[in-house]
Amino acid sequence: MNVAVLSGGVGGARFLRGLVAVVDPGNVSIVGNVADDIELLGLHVSPDLDSVLYTLTGRSDEEKGWGRADESWHALETVSELGGEDWFRLGDRDLGLHLVRTELLRAGAPLSEATGTIARAFGLEAQLLPATDDPLRTLLETPAGTFPFQTWFVARGHRDEVDAVHYAGAPEAAPAPGVLEALRDADVILIAPSTPYVSIGPILAVAEIRAALEARTVPCVAVSPLVGGRAVKGPADRMLERLAGGTTPAHVASCYLGLIDALVLDVADAPAELPHGIRPVVTHTLMTDLDAARQLAAAALDAAGAPA
Repeated sequence: MNVAVLSGGVGGARFLRGLVAVVDPGNVSIVGNVADDIELLGLHVSPDLDSVLYTLTGRSDEEKGWGRADESWHALETVSELGGEDWFRLGDRDLGLHLVRTELLRAGAPLSEATGTIARAFGLEAQLLPATDDPLRTLLETPAGTFPFQTWFVARGHRDEVDAVHYAGAPEAAPAPGVLEALRDADVILIAPSTPYVSIGPILAVAEIRAALEARTVPCVAVSPLVGGRAVKGPADRMLERLAGGTTPAHVASCYLGLIDALVLDVADAPAELPHGIRPVVTHTLMTDLDAARQLAAAALDAAGAPA
């Protein structure tokens, strides 16, 4: 069974860890968000791709919930000492990956090729595909101004309410090599429990990817990122409240109209009335450990009619 997954960073990565525990990792293709990417200290950083890569290869810091395990910060300390940009936390091990990625990109490799090279070196069994090789960036329109994603999320601590989300570069962006093939060859398409507006939204802003989901002939199931109408971590609930008008499963499903057949939601959000054509599937969605993530992935597959 081939499974294609649209995924953001931390929440998506935890879900994917459960998925590859119930499905052969070699049959899993991950279409990752790249609209959070940032150029920092001369380096190309791909936070969502790296969260997936670190988590699925056993390199993530489980205590912090982001970044590399057994990390050190000597390089960043020197950056701070020299008055450089130190607001985005780049550890020493993390910097090693960014150095190699940037070198590959400067040598002419597209992001998809650089990602494949790094993933193979780390022993990743699943296929990790950037949504696009073209420039694509999320911009958040707020009462305080319009900010690039990382400025809003990290530097400003996502304290500003969001009035609108824009995906710069989306009209010109084409799917990266392998993305449309992964969606076409999938027996099941899943949307990970990532924030609809800033993790999944940029992927769907690539017109050919959205069209592929609209024209799918296989089930597509999304997993809600909310538990009891609240985000486990991050601003998903605040964004849904302001942009969709609420935090019920129906509001989550409204982000995926015409794209999904079912929405997996937490028992704390049941019962739920969803838009016509979208079936609610109730289970425990809080991924407290690997077993919980495995059970959630199995429930999503079961909702698609493809039990693990």
